[in-house]
Amino acid sequence: MSAVTEPAAAPPKRADRPDSIRLLLNNKMAAGGFIILVLMVLVALIAPLLPLADPNATAPANRLLRPMSEGHLLGTDALGRDILSRIIWGLRVSLAVGISATLISAFFGSLIGLTAGYVGGRTDTIMMRGIDMVMAFPYILLALAIVAVLGPGLINALYAIAIVNIPFFARNIRGVTLGLSRREFVDSARMSGKSHTRILFTEILPNVMPVIVITMSTTVGWMILETAGLSFLGLGAQPPQADLGSMLGDGRRVLFNAPHVAIVPGIVIFLLVMSINLFGDGVRDVLDPRLKSGALTRPVARTAVERPPGEPMPAADDNAVLDVKGLKTEFHLGRTVHKAVGGVDLKLGQTECLGIVGESGSGKSVTAMSIMGLVPTPPGRITGGAIRLKGEDLLAASDARIRQLRGGAVSHVFQDPLATLHPLFTVGHQIMEAVRTHQPVGHAEARKKARDLLELVRIPNPEQRLDSYPHELSGGMRQRVSIAMALANDAELLIADEPTTALDVTVQAQILVLMNKLRHEKQASILFITHDFGVVSALCDRIAVMYAGRIVETGPTEQILADPAHPYTRKLIDCVPVLGEPERRLDAIQGLPPSVADLPSGCAFAPRCPRAQEPCLAGDVALEPIAEGRAARCLFPLAGERGNA
Repeated sequence: MSAVTEPAAAPPKRADRPDSIRLLLNNKMAAGGFIILVLMVLVALIAPLLPLADPNATAPANRLLRPMSEGHLLGTDALGRDILSRIIWGLRVSLAVGISATLISAFFGSLIGLTAGYVGGRTDTIMMRGIDMVMAFPYILLALAIVAVLGPGLINALYAIAIVNIPFFARNIRGVTLGLSRREFVDSARMSGKSHTRILFTEILPNVMPVIVITMSTTVGWMILETAGLSFLGLGAQPPQADLGSMLGDGRRVLFNAPHVAIVPGIVIFLLVMSINLFGDGVRDVLDPRLKSGALTRPVARTAVERPPGEPMPAADDNAVLDVKGLKTEFHLGRTVHKAVGGVDLKLGQTECLGIVGESGSGKSVTAMSIMGLVPTPPGRITGGAIRLKGEDLLAASDARIRQLRGGAVSHVFQDPLATLHPLFTVGHQIMEAVRTHQPVGHAEARKKARDLLELVRIPNPEQRLDSYPHELSGGMRQRVSIAMALANDAELLIADEPTTALDVTVQAQILVLMNKLRHEKQASILFITHDFGVVSALCDRIAVMYAGRIVETGPTEQILADPAHPYTRKLIDCVPVLGEPERRLDAIQGLPPSVADLPSGCAFAPRCPRAQEPCLAGDVALEPIAEGRAARCLFPLAGERGNA
């Protein structure tokens, strides 16, 4: 049998993940603020090149001219000075003062926060108590006091605004630094011999820099407003120099006779501060790694369903607890589409346990999370297929119905219980919450049921453990608590996503025995995701093998383990050591799985398959029945062959 000639390796396709500019432009409010801000900054920068009148030249004969007057587009003030010219030159001054004050505050505040958070101890106490003393005074009164001591003037106002905002930066940066200074990478840097200064500026500062940038972007507008306030009171820019605040103060005196003198600089201040704040919000979102999905919206509570209109709905199986047909789940990152689940069919009967196995990234967890709409949107979305729970189409159900089913009829046990359980609440409180959300019971009855559940999952001293926090329990205990929460409402379907991977073998065996017993006692069905064929053989009735987002083989557990039909299944089994067979050779799978953003046109496993031939690359390979209750997605199945393929 001739193997297919592997095509020449194509250059790696660059991931079309949106860059910072595209992410910013996706946020229309932030993009609008950015455009307005850029225009205002450009006008301020080219002010010396514009054909403007002298902003300080008085002309009493032309005083208080209305806007659109000849030679004065925005009119004149009480001394006959051109308002347009003074607005542009005043904008230049206000921007310079606001940005300078922000830089000064950010530098000294960040330096204090970095030092206090990293050094800790007495240094931290002394520095932060000094910061607390400064923050004890209302900041505007403190700024007025500083200007009163230094004297009126624009530079003194700049210093005052910068000083009163230093505590804001210091406290923010100190909190972030305090957490980073206890991290493992800082300990590694210390052990490598780096000095404290190098650690502070080469290890911690780069991690703190996004917080500094975000704080600056959201603070500069406020500092411009504060500077304008001091100038409005006559403590900032002094005549004849103009800034937006002093112009607003001048217009106050003639507000009833010539309102445009105050309204025009007021509008400019509003546009400037609003554009900076909108742009700052956009910068904050762009620097947030959780939002690198091509959209600047927070993940919603349920996966978006975007099935094509008019898509034919497959017939439902009334005897199945869970019936999944043609499920497609995609992740949209910019213009790149990752087809994480590319048309999956699953069926789960009463008290049946179906195991899903495959390499990491094959789509097992995404398939399981799609069932109850737990895939985050953005960037995930369900683009096809049907998911039915006892005949009910979950993709067409309302959000209220899905919330009712979650934790009630369908429960989910995740791989890491420490990330699932809330660290600030006792395990008893969390189990009671799961009970009372779906059952109309009182506090005492819910606590009794929680205790019974802990006893059911073999946790010793359940009454005392109810008042324990998650961090006070071992990994096996936490996983048992998660299973107890999943069983709190007698769920008809239990989805277990690698619940025993991080546990030692003794605890793993106990949990598997427990789940196997409970599914018969509670009449529940289990969808079990794992990498371990040993776990599959001990618990599961049937197996579904996934590769590159699709099922490649499915059938009864004993038949597949004894006589796999798909070469990929054979390779997975050959990777598992067997006790009592020391001479057995472990056969690793050559190569890597394909990217779900760039799947080949034919069989996705063909580049790694020793049995692949030319037809395997010609087109899509369907999942075809090969025996009663068995199916494989392969043109040249093993057909009863045993041993290494």
